Amino acid sequence: MGIRSDVNLLGRTLGQVLREQEGEAFFELVERTRALVRDVRAGGDDRALRELIAGLSSDDASNLARAFTWYFQLVNLAEEYERVRVLSAQTGVRPQSLEQALLDLKAQGVSADEAEALLARLELELTFTAHPTEMRRRTVRNHLVEVARDIPQLSSTHIDEAAGERIAAHVEALWRTPELRRLKPTVQDEVKGGLNYVTSIAQALPMLQRDLTRAFARVYGRPTDARLPLRFSSWMGGDRDGNPFVTPQATRETLALHRERARELMLRAISQAYADLSQEDEAQEDGPEGGQTPEHAPYRTELRELHNAVRDGQAVELLPRLEALRARMEADGQHRSAEQLLTPLLSLARVFGQHLVSLDIREHSGQTGAAVAELLRAAGVEADYLALPEHAKQELLTRELGSRRPLWPAGEPMSETLDTAVGPIREVRDAARTAGPGAFGHYVISMSESVSDVLEPLLLAREVGFRVLPVPLFETLGDLERAPQVVWELLSLPEYRAVLGGDVQEIMLGYSDSNKDAGFLAANWALHEAQRKISDVCRRAGVHWRFFHGRGTSIGRGGGPASRAILGQPAGTIDAGIRITEQGEALADKYSHPVLARRNLEQAMYGLMLAAARPTQDPPQAWMDAMDRAASSSAGAYRALVDDPDFIGFFERVTPIHEISRLNIASRPVRRPGAPTLGNLRAIPWVMSWTQNRANLPGWYGLHGGLGEIGLETARDMYANWPFFRTVLDNAQMSLAKSDPLIFTEYLRLLNGVAGGERLATHLQEAYRDTVEAVQAVVGTELLGNEPRLRESIGLRNPYIDPIHRIQVELLRRSRAEEGGLDEYERPLMLSLQGVAAGVRNTG
Repeated sequence: MGIRSDVNLLGRTLGQVLREQEGEAFFELVERTRALVRDVRAGGDDRALRELIAGLSSDDASNLARAFTWYFQLVNLAEEYERVRVLSAQTGVRPQSLEQALLDLKAQGVSADEAEALLARLELELTFTAHPTEMRRRTVRNHLVEVARDIPQLSSTHIDEAAGERIAAHVEALWRTPELRRLKPTVQDEVKGGLNYVTSIAQALPMLQRDLTRAFARVYGRPTDARLPLRFSSWMGGDRDGNPFVTPQATRETLALHRERARELMLRAISQAYADLSQEDEAQEDGPEGGQTPEHAPYRTELRELHNAVRDGQAVELLPRLEALRARMEADGQHRSAEQLLTPLLSLARVFGQHLVSLDIREHSGQTGAAVAELLRAAGVEADYLALPEHAKQELLTRELGSRRPLWPAGEPMSETLDTAVGPIREVRDAARTAGPGAFGHYVISMSESVSDVLEPLLLAREVGFRVLPVPLFETLGDLERAPQVVWELLSLPEYRAVLGGDVQEIMLGYSDSNKDAGFLAANWALHEAQRKISDVCRRAGVHWRFFHGRGTSIGRGGGPASRAILGQPAGTIDAGIRITEQGEALADKYSHPVLARRNLEQAMYGLMLAAARPTQDPPQAWMDAMDRAASSSAGAYRALVDDPDFIGFFERVTPIHEISRLNIASRPVRRPGAPTLGNLRAIPWVMSWTQNRANLPGWYGLHGGLGEIGLETARDMYANWPFFRTVLDNAQMSLAKSDPLIFTEYLRLLNGVAGGERLATHLQEAYRDTVEAVQAVVGTELLGNEPRLRESIGLRNPYIDPIHRIQVELLRRSRAEEGGLDEYERPLMLSLQGVAAGVRNTG
């Protein structure tokens, strides 16, 4: 039995629950809607479907949207288990595995020593962020987890009746469980939600370490001490940019939660190792908390001491002591025990330690600048720092950094503004003292536009006696273009180099705002060029570097498969590894099951190892010149669209942007402070709006004109031989394939005479058709012709998501036609937003 059987069984279970809970008439309404949608998809007349939707009461509309939403939630579970089933059944060398990476490296002439050196210098760091694209409440997720546990029993030749009953019970409970949050999640809610996935990752790590060790021995014929180049960090509880709820207190609570989860994880792992390492067992106590252990049981003696230290919250050097224990076991001839029984504990200690994940602080450059201005004013150093020109700011900051004196008067309480800026640094300082230096990651400065923006956090950190490494975040098109010069000026300052020392310089690149600023193709090219030029700057400065990619889940925000994205990086730009954000529903999609976690992590490491091994080499000049022309044309077309005086009115009518702002799905507001404009609208709701109406504009608009500038034959050559360009077009294919002109046409019915609406609607419909034709001509197949599984999944989902779209359009029409209509129709509208997100996936 396979995914279709699972989907059918789950669908029948849902149907049974609908009959029992809502009655036969409602069940028939669901079935009739499904049949009508299929007819329309097949080319039939849509009048009957339109009449049915228009005649729905508010309650029926809500329940109908819920019914199809729950269908998608169950389909998603079935697809997830299908991935687990396929992965578990695979034999031999898996594509995009660690063994395949080593085989490819060896084929390229990389020796065993060189492969070990490559692994030693690389680091793949995945950073959990709390962006608002995971809409499901924790209660709902828990029910779905229980359903998922029983799906394997449905897939056997003899269906387990008890499993079927348990699934039906959870589906029944889900139908009466409110899907929508009544209140916005708190920062702590977001932290706890993100950390839920650590359990699956922790189970995957020992398997991955064994995969690496065994693969190396098979490929190179000798053992290795190479370790997984993995690290995890988080922004949840430390990301202050535009979020007033991330206070110093919230950061303190987050760090305490990290320590508690790490403590629980390590105590379980130590206890398991204690139970397993029973050599010379006869005089042992029952567990690691027992009394004296005799000297002739050296392994358990060490584990007992580590257990008690972790239990009591002591700062202990876990990793060196465990590494020494492994060496002793090897010397004693206990090779298999060391490999099989100690590796799980060692793997967790290496990656999670006593800190679990490293917390970053992120703050907007405007806020750090204001705090430094107050600090300098209070110390009598500079009355109006913010009014100084950039060169004067740099001179003042470097002069102060050369001094050790604090600026705030000793013993005086800080103002609220200054304490809000300095407080989080104080909290990570205290956490690093108790949980180790891994408790804190980096200080990320949003909207970094100048060298002074990067220096300012150093002055704030000095006030609490703590060293931070600043990470400039370049987000807009202009910032990306200026970034190489800013980094060069920064690395040219002796005072800054003294702070950096021999550490790696991280540079963060923003995919969201650059796309919203310049469009899909121009943003991708600006990111490529920024990486290529910044890498050259760091090489010339003699500094190791690592790029931090702020990717979302949607194509418009840098989404797509991680391995493909990494392999698409410019050659020679991966030095000390790579950092990537993991946002929203991507966490559930990738890490909800240990098998999926193992697969997604190995695919990312596969891409990293191969991309990092590429020699530095610029693409042919003709290709770069073609991309310059293409990006300029694409950006021009994009800016002409969004700067059109009628565009904002059009956008607000054909997307549910106002309704999205009412979703209680994140602690962060949908806009940055200031008057409501397209400029201060956050990229996530911008992208989510176009996902809801299936136009997916941020993932393809402007590409057609850009390809025209390149020319068909050149574009085909670039697609065949340039990983970057292939990645761009493959991602565009995914975005175009998930777009749906039939559904977008329904949203265009909401225009109701908006100025310029028909003109813009016609333009976007024509632009979509032209872009599809242009992309297909370059890649040589229909959209996703080389990814049949994804293409099939989209095709299977469309007929079932159509009713939710049509209900949403009808509810938008009603709510906008009545005074206070959004209040009246808020609940069914919110349910429709959630349903579309569940059906489409990769929404933000």
